[in-house]
Amino acid sequence: MSETTSIDGISVRNIEVSAEGLNAEQAASIYREHGCLVVRGLMTRYVERMAEQIAFVIEESMALFDQAQRSKDGWLTPNGALLIPAPENFNRDKQLMLLPIHYRNSSSFMQSALDEKTLDIVEAVLGPNVELFGEGQSLVKEPVGGFPKHLHQDAAYFEHKYEGPMAQLTYVVNSDLQNGCLHVVPGSHKLGVLRHEDTSSHLGLSNDEWPWERALPVEGKAGDAIFFHVNCIHGSKPNYSDAPRPVFIHRYRRADDYQVISASSVSDRADLDSQEAQARKDNQIGFMVRGFRSYDPER
Repeated sequence: MSETTSIDGISVRNIEVSAEGLNAEQAASIYREHGCLVVRGLMTRYVERMAEQIAFVIEESMALFDQAQRSKDGWLTPNGALLIPAPENFNRDKQLMLLPIHYRNSSSFMQSALDEKTLDIVEAVLGPNVELFGEGQSLVKEPVGGFPKHLHQDAAYFEHKYEGPMAQLTYVVNSDLQNGCLHVVPGSHKLGVLRHEDTSSHLGLSNDEWPWERALPVEGKAGDAIFFHVNCIHGSKPNYSDAPRPVFIHRYRRADDYQVISASSVSDRADLDSQEAQARKDNQIGFMVRGFRSYDPER
């Protein structure tokens, strides 16, 4: 682990707790202060099955590379994998980014989203009524140069009316500086939504203003989970190892919250006023995972 690394006096030790004997209020306090939280071993019970299913969809997707069709964000294979351009030194011109595994095709993924300790933390932050945002997400960095995800804020992609989604990213394999562990910038959630630019992995922050040296690497074992605020700056470097580095992500939000801006490029964010004016909660109803959604005539 990188306990000795610190950013502005904050090290990983300041933002981590153990799943064993977890105190949800203490965890929530860390999250509120820093905009990020590491819970060691929180999702260990789900990793083996998720690893099996992720390995299957990686193999399935790679067999469909030659059938991929151009899309707005890259290329899509027939099974729904998102491909992006590969770096110059890669052995082909495209590489995997987003895997076609989600709540609608994986019961294991859905079950992991309902983890009680996870929801205890989420409720302590967001309140008693919580829904899922999206259908789950799994990203992979291919071996020997798998894509870097530039430092960014998720709010650049999906800005919300209120608090916004609380993400939980889980390592499926042991993750370190060699294979592209997540980096976070503690406290950056207090900065609001920053200006992003187009990068090789969609929206990202300026490398000149936000170099990797400003971010804290979070090395961890399979099953370690990292929570981060929608405005928390985060990203990950390339995978230089000889094996894939996958993760899976859940996102939770208040039951009354909703997305007002959707974007994956600078041009998408050019019509913010129009997007926000048309946004409504009534067509963004997620599955409730805590509490109850009461009738709202204004929705």
